[in-house]
Amino acid sequence: MFFSIIIPLYNRPQEIDELLYTLTKQTYLQFEVLVIEDGSSNDAKHIIDKYVNLLDLKYFVKPNSGQGFSRNFGFEKAKGDYFVIFDSDCLIPANYLEIVSDYLYERKLDAFGGPDAAHDSFTPVQKAISYAMTSPFTTGGIRGNKKHIGQFHPRSFNMGLSREVWEKVGGFILTRLGEDIEYSIRIHEAGFKIGLIPDAKVYHKRRTSFMQFYKQLHFFGRARINVYKHFPSELKLIHFFPAVFTCGLIAAILINLLYWPLAFVCNFLILVYFMLIFFHSWQVNKSLKVAFLSIIAAFIQLAAYGLGFMQDFIKRVVFKQQ
Repeated sequence: MFFSIIIPLYNRPQEIDELLYTLTKQTYLQFEVLVIEDGSSNDAKHIIDKYVNLLDLKYFVKPNSGQGFSRNFGFEKAKGDYFVIFDSDCLIPANYLEIVSDYLYERKLDAFGGPDAAHDSFTPVQKAISYAMTSPFTTGGIRGNKKHIGQFHPRSFNMGLSREVWEKVGGFILTRLGEDIEYSIRIHEAGFKIGLIPDAKVYHKRRTSFMQFYKQLHFFGRARINVYKHFPSELKLIHFFPAVFTCGLIAAILINLLYWPLAFVCNFLILVYFMLIFFHSWQVNKSLKVAFLSIIAAFIQLAAYGLGFMQDFIKRVVFKQQ
């Protein structure tokens, strides 16, 4: 089994350096790497040169078109039986491809995904963000989990598909705003089998600050409405949870300002919720600092997603704007 690893890249030379280094440590060696420089002003050519003798590595430079269409470019150049997609801000465990290969030999999947986790080298903020994106107390708990709700939709930071899928379904038709979910749905509808490989994790850095994290999650909230516009049946009640949470916080603020008798109840419920996050994160991360930061990260994860979701729901669903 031969893998083609496809990595779109935009102005992140340091990140691709760290990712490529982890790929040199893979225990399964039947793979090539395709890095697609997507119109970057700060390119990674000097980084790529470090690895040309260490990896079966190909480097392409093209005008900017976004990550989805850059992956399509990589599909067209790839030689593998399976295409594996990583985001440039991932670190890959040494046994990742070995785990995937063994799993695919035992249980045939046409497309697959895996979970993400925090690496020991991550900063406390990155660990808190990783916790918020994987916690059972946020919407992160429905992603990359054996008990995920409904059909499993691989996310593009850790996603694979067979050459047969690409030849029949084609590539991404969206370049951003939920392009991976939309692609997964089309793969499902074409009759292919998609599954989660629980042990095929990657270490996903995501954003390095809470402001960057807010912008990313606001974007994700908008992306859910973009997917809905293509597939209305894919909008589930669970997707409204961050918006309900955000409205609840706004209501709690107003109650504190206008009606003190009810404020105690609201504040108590919020405190209980955040204490659950604090103690669970403390148990998972073994760090009081990360546990405290996890409260902030969870708040941002839900509120930013909720605001982005409501923004585009009102604009594109209620008022039917493009």
